[in-house]
Amino acid sequence: MLYMILGRDAEDSLERRATAREPHLARLRALADEGRLIVAGPLPGIDAEDPGPAGFEGSLVVAEFDDLAAARAWADADPYIQSGAWTGAEVKPFKMVLP
Repeated sequence: MLYMILGRDAEDSLERRATAREPHLARLRALADEGRLIVAGPLPGIDAEDPGPAGFEGSLVVAEFDDLAAARAWADADPYIQSGAWTGAEVKPFKMVLP
């Protein structure tokens, strides 16, 4: 089943994001390589492709997991959580309708 993971950024998270970015992306690439990743990306803090110092408000991941517990465990182990870039992550079942 698909699950939505909505990571919420801490205030002034840019430096912590930068430190944890590569291991965070490696985990997303692993999901993609397994054919389980639907979409992933950051949520800019302003209406701009590159928010600069405004940074990010969080990130969205939609991916396939065996169950809600597995999706939560994956989110809790994310380097953005471990580094403090994310204050936490909301995890919910997701039903894709389109495309």
